[in-house]
Amino acid sequence: MRTGRPIPALILSAEERATLEQWARRPKTAQALAQRARIILMCASAKTNSVVAEKMDLTKQCVGKWRRRFVTKRLDGLLDEPRPGAPRTLSDAKIERVVTMTLESTPRQATHWSIRSMANHCGLSRMSVHRIWRAFALQPHRSETFKLSTDPLFIEKVRDIVGLYLNPPDRALVLCVDEKTQIQALDRTQPLLPMRPGQVERRTHSYIRHGTTSLFAALDAKSGKIMSQLHRRHRSVEFRAFLDAIDTEVPSPLQVHLILDNYGTHKTALIHRWLAKRPRFHLHFTPTSGSWLNLVERWFALLTEQQIKRGAHRSTTALEKAIKDYVMFTNENPKPFIWTKTADEILASVARFCQRTSGTGH
Repeated sequence: MRTGRPIPALILSAEERATLEQWARRPKTAQALAQRARIILMCASAKTNSVVAEKMDLTKQCVGKWRRRFVTKRLDGLLDEPRPGAPRTLSDAKIERVVTMTLESTPRQATHWSIRSMANHCGLSRMSVHRIWRAFALQPHRSETFKLSTDPLFIEKVRDIVGLYLNPPDRALVLCVDEKTQIQALDRTQPLLPMRPGQVERRTHSYIRHGTTSLFAALDAKSGKIMSQLHRRHRSVEFRAFLDAIDTEVPSPLQVHLILDNYGTHKTALIHRWLAKRPRFHLHFTPTSGSWLNLVERWFALLTEQQIKRGAHRSTTALEKAIKDYVMFTNENPKPFIWTKTADEILASVARFCQRTSGTGH
């Protein structure tokens, strides 16, 4: 007895299956096409529309639509049909020329293309160039910096520190330690113009210096709490005083693992003697040019952005009070930074970056 509309047979050739699998693996772009490809691949494995719809959280009507379109038009049936509107005026050759020139050349008079210079060179309107760049996510006016670590023990140090974040040892405290040095107490030369409707806050570009201070901080990787000290100088003597404070505050039964950089004050004879008398302290050094591995750097960024950058301090004492208030605010409601990437994922990312830059000739 017939129970419903017959399902059209769906058999894939080897070429069609390869193309569909390639479309289905797209991580970001053309997700609509990737979803349609996955529908057809599941339908080809002798699954009914109901089963496919349930597994992919779709309606049976949606699955049936793309099954019928594939059976009728094969791969072309999965592509979006052209929508009504004015015909496109830019040919593929012109678009390719703009993209290629943007990526592979520079103008004679500048280090990078602008919309105006590219439009004049290619004989297109500035709006056309803007649309092409936006479609291909090209931003020649922007530039960012990077620095790869040349530490010969880079791999070992990454695995060591990331291991502490993801699998901290029992009966131990993991502290991310660093110094934010030469923090300037700056005051503006003229009064601030406060924000108003339709007008942003304005301040003078000129300032008066009232001295500097250095912040020694230790971030508890598990709880997000901060231990800190402020000193007017930045030497191994001050660093030892900060270690004394950590030693006093951390209960004696706990082992202490310190993650810190390779700054000279961390490796003096004074510090070596101090550590030799306290075997519960274990130091883990970040790679050269690898301060991003130290979580306290992220807290320093918040301190700078939220308290120091736009603050006006008429004395070093006022600056230190503002920093202490921020530390107190952090410890009232601490929120740890959650490390998510494994060491293998980090090293694979660095390897891919090296492959992309190895053939640039720079």
